Amino acid sequence: MSYCVNCGVELDRSLRACPLCNTPVINPRELEQKSAGSAFPKEKGQVETVKRKDLGILLSVVLIAAGVTCGILNLFVFRESAWSLLIIGACLIVWVLFIPVVIYTRLSAYSAIFFDGIAVCIYLYLITLVTGNNTWLLGLALPIVLLVSCVCELFVLCIKKLPVTFLTTALYLFTAAGILCVGLEILIDRYLRSRIQLVWSAVVLTVCVIIDITLITMLSRARLRDAVRRRLHF
Repeated sequence: MSYCVNCGVELDRSLRACPLCNTPVINPRELEQKSAGSAFPKEKGQVETVKRKDLGILLSVVLIAAGVTCGILNLFVFRESAWSLLIIGACLIVWVLFIPVVIYTRLSAYSAIFFDGIAVCIYLYLITLVTGNNTWLLGLALPIVLLVSCVCELFVLCIKKLPVTFLTTALYLFTAAGILCVGLEILIDRYLRSRIQLVWSAVVLTVCVIIDITLITMLSRARLRDAVRRRLHF
C-alpha cells in the first residue's frame, strides 16, 4: 500500500495524483532509474582535433617571434655580445626538427636527418660567431655532426630495406652504437692529440659485437628464436 506524501491518505496503485490534494504520485524506483539514466549523455561527442597545418603555423609564429624579439633586444638593449644568435639558432633547430611532424609530413626520414644535420651545423657556426673561435668547428664539431648523420641514415636504411623485428632492430641499433662510439673517439683523438688510440670505444665495441653475435645466433636458429620470443613476450 502507498500513501500520499502530503496529506497521508491511502492511495490506489493506479493513481497518478492524490484525489484529495492533487499531489503527484511518484514511484521511488522510477525516480532512481531516471536519475541513473541521466547521469551520462546518450550521444557520444568528440572534440575536434587540431589540424597539423594550424599547429605548424602556430609553432612557426612562436619561433619567429622569439627569434625576432631576442634579435631586437640584442641590437638595441643588450649590446655586449651577439647572444641572440644562439637563441635564433636554437629556434631554427626546433623548427627543422618539427618539420616532418607538423609541417610537412611527407618528408622522408633521410631528408629529415639531412636537414637536421644542416640545422645543427648552422647553429655551431653561429656559436663561432659569438665566441670568436672557429678552430674546433672544422676540426671536431662538423665531423661529429657528419658522423652522427651518416650513422642515423644507415640505421634508417636498415629499418626500411631489411627485415624488421624486435631482434633485428636490436641488431641494427647495437651495430650503429658501436660504429658511432668508435668514430667519436677517433675524431676526438685526431683533434686533441693527433694520435688515434681506441680506449673506451673499444670496450663499447666489444660489448656491441658480443650482443650482435648473440642476436645473429638467435636469428639464424628458428627454434631458439621462437623460444626467446615466447619467453620475452614479443
